[in-house]
Amino acid sequence: MTEDLQERVRNAFQARTAVVPDPEQPDWATTPRRRVRRSRFAPLMAATAVLVVAAGVALISLGVGSDEIRPASPRPAPVTVPPTVPPIAPCAPDVPSRVLPQWARRGFTEAEPRMPYVLGTRGDIAAILFGNPLAAPPRPDLSNKILWVSRVPTDGSPLVVEARLAGSRTVVSRTVAGGPGPSIIDLPDSGCWHLTLTWSGRTDTMDLRYSRQN
Repeated sequence: MTEDLQERVRNAFQARTAVVPDPEQPDWATTPRRRVRRSRFAPLMAATAVLVVAAGVALISLGVGSDEIRPASPRPAPVTVPPTVPPIAPCAPDVPSRVLPQWARRGFTEAEPRMPYVLGTRGDIAAILFGNPLAAPPRPDLSNKILWVSRVPTDGSPLVVEARLAGSRTVVSRTVAGGPGPSIIDLPDSGCWHLTLTWSGRTDTMDLRYSRQN
């Protein structure tokens, strides 16, 4: 009885499944392909990736031969050049009055005193001409007074003035006791005199003109 029942069930199942058709296979030649949608951000993402790779290559190139990337050296600060006193022509017949350098104003009461003066070629000494213009022979109404002012410290040793007359072999020497200060320097002849000044271990030079008085 049991075997007969099982046989009936099997036959009924086969009968029902026999009428179910097999699924149709799609025709791939005629079936339209599904389009793959591309993101509109894809080009931007690709460009960003290229930039990242390029930056990495640049950093690696900079680091070749060193353990770390060295920062750029700072630019040097601009150098400030102190203003210079405008020069005058050597042996000028008339030395103009100008504002004295700051270091040569000792003894003057004005804030910016103006006097005719000549600076040494090294700028270490100034000859302030109270007897301007200088004369040879000296004038009876105005002496050849020169105030020597040193820019550098002095030790009290005398100022030695060696004067050479241009175009001749005339050489004379004058001494100012106590070093740079007030003096009267008379020279034997008119013309352009080249002065070598020595004091307190320093040496400077300048040219002074002595005019002939009729």
